[in-house]
Amino acid sequence: MTRHGKKYRDAASRYDKQTPYSATEALDLIKSLAPAKFDETVEVVFGLGIDARKADQIVRGTVSLPHGTGKEVRVAVFCSADKEAEAKEAGADVVGGTDLVEAIQGGRELDFDVAIATPDMMSEVGKLGRVLGPRGLMPNPKAGTVTQDVAKTVQEYKAGRIEYRNDRYGNVHAPIGKVSFERDELLRNLAALTDEIVRNRPAGSKGRYMRAMTVSSTMGPGVKVDVGRVEELAALAR
Repeated sequence: MTRHGKKYRDAASRYDKQTPYSATEALDLIKSLAPAKFDETVEVVFGLGIDARKADQIVRGTVSLPHGTGKEVRVAVFCSADKEAEAKEAGADVVGGTDLVEAIQGGRELDFDVAIATPDMMSEVGKLGRVLGPRGLMPNPKAGTVTQDVAKTVQEYKAGRIEYRNDRYGNVHAPIGKVSFERDELLRNLAALTDEIVRNRPAGSKGRYMRAMTVSSTMGPGVKVDVGRVEELAALAR
């Protein structure tokens, strides 16, 4: 059983944990309840009505948050020499080809949060599957991280594009900003992500799709969001 600290317990006592709130109310609560002295990340968890064991019900993709995540994203690009200048000019933090693959095989630190690769490099990058895969760093066409348009993709991730994917329980976890963000900035980020998740409903998903939504800060308690108003929330992004 998890034992929470005094600040967490105090925050949790100041609202009804069983009541689903509107997105606006929930985000106001999250901002007021955040107990830490540092600028906590605000996260959302979607509980989806999918069978995560079935390949045709995987919910995965990327979305640009209009106000970013508040976190500096370090981007690595695996490409041939003729693309390296383009990647660096776009703001990539780590750039290389076969040499970078070999360095990671040799134990180089994975000092990046996102990995992008050009299609011609995937035969080499594939050798890093056991290293990059478990950390969610393997470039993937479905996530848009295998691309010829290196500059655009680097800039998008630097500006606030995030990748999301359901876990084995059918939940999607994602950051939507920092506690220091204005409430409406968090709301617009949440709306953009919610709209994307709703649009990306797998054809094989039966029954109710959006079953639960909870927002929280890094150290704070979770606040339920009323999923009965999910379309209203998603519409804010359209």
